[in-house]
Amino acid sequence: MATEKKIQVTLIKSKFGRLKAHKACVAGLGLRRMHQTVEVIDTPENRGMINKVSYLLRVEEA
Repeated sequence: MATEKKIQVTLIKSKFGRLKAHKACVAGLGLRRMHQTVEVIDTPENRGMINKVSYLLRVEEA
């Protein structure tokens, strides 16, 4: 697949004081600090991580 669909993910709330599994999902998406934006490939694995911590993120189509 040369044209894989991408999603822009921005961390808008702090990850401190969150559950260990939620922190792991944020790290798995490649987010380190607040207001950082990354582009991830739209896969079921990434969608699952985004759904789990959706209350911390802003998601946009890239």
